[in-house]
Amino acid sequence: QVQLVESGGGLVQAGGSLRLSCAASGRIFSINTMGWYRQATGNQRELVAETSGSGNIDYADSVKGRFTISRDDAKNTVSLQMNNLQPEDTAVYYCNAEIMMAQDGSTWHGWGQGTLVTVSS
Repeated sequence: QVQLVESGGGLVQAGGSLRLSCAASGRIFSINTMGWYRQATGNQRELVAETSGSGNIDYADSVKGRFTISRDDAKNTVSLQMNNLQPEDTAVYYCNAEIMMAQDGSTWHGWGQGTLVTVSS
């Protein structure tokens, strides 16, 4: 199948920056969508940023102008550069992807294990 492995979380002070990375491996023919969601304690999981195979990018309003998503299909990776982090950005960040595993259209949709981002005030 497919695996998503995230890296790059940690503790940072307000106003600081972090970069998250996610690498997909396994049966990959092509990648449809790839992006990042987050879940703070007591909250539902929410979209942070996502890219489509056609190049469309969506950002949550709360991160526009501060976060930048980038994707490298040659390496099957997606990254999230997070600048000017604020305490309200504290959450577990999850990589999400929809991947076509073969030319017959068989598709995998799943999540990484999550990486914790903690922003102190």
